[in-house]
Amino acid sequence: MMRHLALMPWTDHHWTMPAKPLAELIDDCLAPALAAQGFAGRSVVAFWPEIVGERLAQRTRPLKIDWPRRRGAPGELSDPATLVVRVEGAFALEMQQLGPLVLERVNSHLGWRAVGKLVLKQGPVAPPAAPKPAAPPDPAVLARIDEQVAGVENTELREALARLGRGIAQRRQVAGDDTAS
Repeated sequence: MMRHLALMPWTDHHWTMPAKPLAELIDDCLAPALAAQGFAGRSVVAFWPEIVGERLAQRTRPLKIDWPRRRGAPGELSDPATLVVRVEGAFALEMQQLGPLVLERVNSHLGWRAVGKLVLKQGPVAPPAAPKPAAPPDPAVLARIDEQVAGVENTELREALARLGRGIAQRRQVAGDDTAS
């Protein structure tokens, strides 16, 4: 399949390309590694906590999807794939009992009956990375935000704008951009 670049109109003697969402670029980078493990996309891996719930996601990780080697004839139903999941040893029995529910949720997420069997591999499951709490913004930036919203008469609006400004300042600080305007 050949991909064509969509170019924007000629401006200032240069062709410009439209900005791509980061998710599209990440998919392109991760696709080969995920395909090697049988995942058609990152959705099962990325959305595992949403698919199985936080409690199961803390003790399990999807490892791969094994697709059947033999393809059915045209019009014939093919065999479903096997989802291989790493599970902590003490939690394996509970996961085995919840297997049909997990398969139903995975297939619901994928939109078709892709997975028909669940294989559990016991082993350690690394805990999900906890997000680091953001440091509070610089007091000088906070004072500047308060100055900027001081002229707003409506108290609720002024407080909402100040919260918005503090949130933006905190995100910029995390991103490494310390300019506040």
